[in-house]
Amino acid sequence: MEYIKPVLLTKNLEIGFVLNNHKKKIVYSDINISAAKGELVAIIGQNGVGKSTLLRTLANLQKSLSGEILIKGAEINELKRIEAARIISFVSTEPVRIANLKVFDLVALGRFPHTNWAGRLKQHDRKLVQGAIRLAGLEGFEQKSVAEISDGERQRVMIARTLAQETDIVILDEPTAFLDLPGKYEIVRILNDLAANTGKTIIFSTHDLNIAMHRADKIWLMLPHEIVSGAPEDLVLTDRFADIFKDSELQFDVHKGDFLLPVDFIGEIGFLGKGLAGLWTKKALERIGLRVVEAGKQKHIITINEKNGVIQLRLKTGDKKIEFDSIYQLSLFLKSIFSRQIPMH
Repeated sequence: MEYIKPVLLTKNLEIGFVLNNHKKKIVYSDINISAAKGELVAIIGQNGVGKSTLLRTLANLQKSLSGEILIKGAEINELKRIEAARIISFVSTEPVRIANLKVFDLVALGRFPHTNWAGRLKQHDRKLVQGAIRLAGLEGFEQKSVAEISDGERQRVMIARTLAQETDIVILDEPTAFLDLPGKYEIVRILNDLAANTGKTIIFSTHDLNIAMHRADKIWLMLPHEIVSGAPEDLVLTDRFADIFKDSELQFDVHKGDFLLPVDFIGEIGFLGKGLAGLWTKKALERIGLRVVEAGKQKHIITINEKNGVIQLRLKTGDKKIEFDSIYQLSLFLKSIFSRQIPMH
């Protein structure tokens, strides 16, 4: 049941390509998804599942094989190309590096559906371009060469271009693909703010599940034969994320919200510790393959204390008590103890 009328809706959509011999190569069938106004939607799925093909089809850059794409109630194929360009904008994963092209000029290209045949900018257009630059956090970059700015800044320029296009729907294919970790979070933060503050429907594909789970309003989870749609929390509670890598060793941890490789435990250790120091020491112990349990009669027991901002790590092993200055030293020592208990053949 739809509580809010969707801006974008597909009905039994089939996507793919028409080959030279006029035969169809079907990439994905029976797609029934929707997105609402002001919503940030993330598409998650394995490589090759069809995320880019779906995005390009939704953006009207390639034709669907069958089914319907409804944009604000109108079938997308009934819209003229210039009409569609005023409703939907698209950012490709391909980086743009054109010598001598200024940031302002690239953003201004987004005004093409609204200008005359000569592409001349009026005062109104220039104000919109400047406003798009401001929303993307690029004030002061207007006269910089696109080829000389960072990948993260260049991606913000492409977002600004779509804002200048003044579309209701913005579609982005892997906008964080070539960015470092802070850059990834910054781009998705910008997208989240734009969806919330401008009412635009923003749809993007990503491999960064953690970012999508913390920022997206909705996730379209593309599995080999089914697209599951819902809030990130819905998909966690129904255990659908585990289906992404069903045939691999990766497991989805519903408590941590991330994919993890199964741990082959090499031993067990007692544990006494609270707070952040206790939390991260426990994580370290589990990472090196130790099952951490409440301290009792174990041969090895870790005690964590924090006094005046100083973390104290103490290991009781048999009759000995050993203190460590860091989690690294503790981990290294424990690995040496437990590795001796593992046969090499």
